[in-house]
Amino acid sequence: MSWSDVVAIAGGLGAGFLSGTIGIGGGLLFVPTMTVGLRLSQAVAQGTSLVAIIPTAIVGGATHIWRRNVLLEPALMMGGGGVFGAVIGALVAVEVPGPWLARIWGGFLVFSAYRLAMQAIRQSQKTP
Repeated sequence: MSWSDVVAIAGGLGAGFLSGTIGIGGGLLFVPTMTVGLRLSQAVAQGTSLVAIIPTAIVGGATHIWRRNVLLEPALMMGGGGVFGAVIGALVAVEVPGPWLARIWGGFLVFSAYRLAMQAIRQSQKTP
């Protein structure tokens, strides 16, 4: 087993855990793991992440359905919209140069981190 194998398995384990526990998409961890840890190009990391998310989403989603934590109608509507958005996004991503994809992805991560931090601060202020 190589170092790359260990990084890939650890990234998958972490992404699966975070996806199941706090509902983030595995790509938030998959893509940085592949670009930094495995030194893959941004486009290859994003494409690989999309394929790797399928089993993670199925298992996490099935577990939450089993626990009755899912509103099926909104989930199906968002999933349907997501299919079309994914096709459009993938077609755009293959035309954007890798360094620009990395910058856009980094901006998205910073924005996501900011939003999560602000939400956590607001929640902690409400709790006595």
